Amino acid sequence: MCAVHNDGVHTGLLPFADPGLHSFSCIKMLSLVTIFGLLGNITTGLVYLAPVKTFWHIVRCGSTEEFDCLPYVAKLLNGYMWVYYGVVKPNSVLVATVNGFGALLELVYVIIFLIFAPPRIRAITAVLFGALDVVFPIAAVLITQMFCTREMQINIAGFLSLLFSVITYGSPLAIMKTVVTTKSVEYMPFLLSFILFINGLTWTVYAILTRDWFIGIPNGSGFVFGTAQLVLYAMYWKPNQSKTTFDHVVEDGCQSGPLLDKNESRAEA
Repeated sequence: MCAVHNDGVHTGLLPFADPGLHSFSCIKMLSLVTIFGLLGNITTGLVYLAPVKTFWHIVRCGSTEEFDCLPYVAKLLNGYMWVYYGVVKPNSVLVATVNGFGALLELVYVIIFLIFAPPRIRAITAVLFGALDVVFPIAAVLITQMFCTREMQINIAGFLSLLFSVITYGSPLAIMKTVVTTKSVEYMPFLLSFILFINGLTWTVYAILTRDWFIGIPNGSGFVFGTAQLVLYAMYWKPNQSKTTFDHVVEDGCQSGPLLDKNESRAEA
C-alpha cells in the first residue's frame, strides 16, 4: 500500500508495507488518476466547445440579438482561476491544460461579442471584461504571488475556482425550471445534458482519487444537476421533441432557456 497526497502522488511506504504491493498500488492509483484526468479533459473540452454554434449564428447574423455577455465573461474568469490553480498546485497539469484551452475559447467568444453587440451592450461587455477578466485575475495572481505561501496560493486559487464554478450553476437550474413549467424538453438537448453528466461524474471521481475537494465540490454539484436533467428528460420527453437543436442554447458549460422576448431576461451560467 502506498501513501498518496491529495494530488495523487506517491509519498512513500506505509509501515510494514510489502514493496511489491506498494509498487502495484501506486502504479494503479496513478493510472486511474491519469485516465480520469484525460477523460475529464475530453468532456470539459466538449463543454467549452458547446457555444461554437451560437457564436457562428451571431457572426452570420451580424448581431448578438438577445444573448447575454455575462456568462462568457464569467466563464473566462473561471477558466483563468482554474489555470492558475493547476499551475500552483503540484501535479495538476491536466487541470491547467483543459482550462487553458477553455479560457482561450471563452476569450474568442467575448471578442466576438464585443464586435457584434449593439453600442450599449458593447460598452457594458467591455467594462465587465476589463474588471473581471483583466484587473481581477491580474490582481489575484500578483497579490498571492507576492504575499502568500505556496499552500495559501493553492487554497486561494482553489477557493476562487470553486466559488466561480458554483455560481455558474444558475443556468442548469433555470433550464430545469423551464422544463418543469412547460413540461417540455425542447430547449434542453439530451446530448448536452449527457455530456454535462459525464463531465461532472468524471471530475468527481478524479477529485476522490486525488482527494481534491476544490475540484470535487463543484463537479459533484454538476454531476447531481446533470443527473437531475436526465431524469427530467426521461419524464418529459415526447417523440415530437426528438429534433432538438442548439439554436436557442447559450453555452459556457450549461444550458439556458429559449430566446425570450426582449422584456424578459435570460438566466445563464
